[in-house]
Amino acid sequence: MDVIDQLNAVKTGKLSRRAFQKTLLGAGIGIMTTPFAASRAAAQDAQGTLFTWGGFDIPDLYTSYEAANGAPPDFAVFGGAEDALTRMRSGFVVDVAHPCHTDMVRWVQTGLFQPIDTSRLSNWGDVLPELVALESNEAENGMPWMVPFDWGGTSITYRTDLVEIEGEESWDILWDERYAGRIGMLASGGDAWWCAAIKAGVPFDQIATEMAFEKTSAALREQRPLVRVYTDDTTTLGQALSSGEMVAAMTWNSTAVELQAEEIPVRFAQPKEGALTWVCGLMMHKDAPNPDRAYDIIDSMLSVEAGEFMIGAYGYGHSNAKSFESFTDDELQGLGLSANPREILDAGQFSIPQEQEWESRMNETYELIKAGF
Repeated sequence: MDVIDQLNAVKTGKLSRRAFQKTLLGAGIGIMTTPFAASRAAAQDAQGTLFTWGGFDIPDLYTSYEAANGAPPDFAVFGGAEDALTRMRSGFVVDVAHPCHTDMVRWVQTGLFQPIDTSRLSNWGDVLPELVALESNEAENGMPWMVPFDWGGTSITYRTDLVEIEGEESWDILWDERYAGRIGMLASGGDAWWCAAIKAGVPFDQIATEMAFEKTSAALREQRPLVRVYTDDTTTLGQALSSGEMVAAMTWNSTAVELQAEEIPVRFAQPKEGALTWVCGLMMHKDAPNPDRAYDIIDSMLSVEAGEFMIGAYGYGHSNAKSFESFTDDELQGLGLSANPREILDAGQFSIPQEQEWESRMNETYELIKAGF
């Protein structure tokens, strides 16, 4: 089935948007569209431009924006926060970008972003205040640098029929020699390094110390011979878990949600040491070509409708507290969430923004470890 056929199938309800999106990402189309979107941003088209991760460039999140502006935003897709920041430092200008909290301090230090005037956001009153109050997020006059949008956990998705759990779930699963060659890891140090720090017993408020650096890198080197693949392509991880080629992998919530929907026997672990909790959000470029539509993009992504899609389709938490009201307690528990999001946020460990020097060293070291050094 080609892309045009699949688009028609989506419109007629024969193919889900999620399945269509996975097909596009698997074919590399999401990446291929980036230069086109970039050229449109450079030309300062009338529609606002969002610079975001693959999977967030879909109409379901922008219904109020489209209603107000006649079309969805333009999209530029990045594969990682470092890639995105490098491109913007090189002169690529967008209206809104979608980093995570751990990236925020370094992004602010570039001088490329402006505080966000929350009085221009109709959904701001429903945003979970604990997500706004994250470290270093306050700019001038109480305005935030980053408006929180999505949050969730990085943990272990494992095959319950292929992995033997002794006692409580633990990060030890991904270091278990019984599963050598059948373990998957996220390729980004922004996830893997912090999870390895949890495994190594490193407190996050000490992660920048030399001792913490050595303990974390040693844990990742110990694990290296057991790993079948390092990738941030969650479709690849999901397919390998589905087939049994891999029995456990470091993933985000969405992988377990998608596999459970396909009736694959998996579980998103709740490690006794704590999962890694992440929060991502929206930042506004200081030279945003379309500031009014930039606020429309942000407000649309904060809407209840966007939140219901994020929770139901991806299993991610959303920053709008009202978006949880459409789900039963059992449904939320099955997604690894809760009607009281604070319970989930308190159970995990939040990574702490670091300086660029540490971030660069961490990424360089992780690349060496993945290469076998």
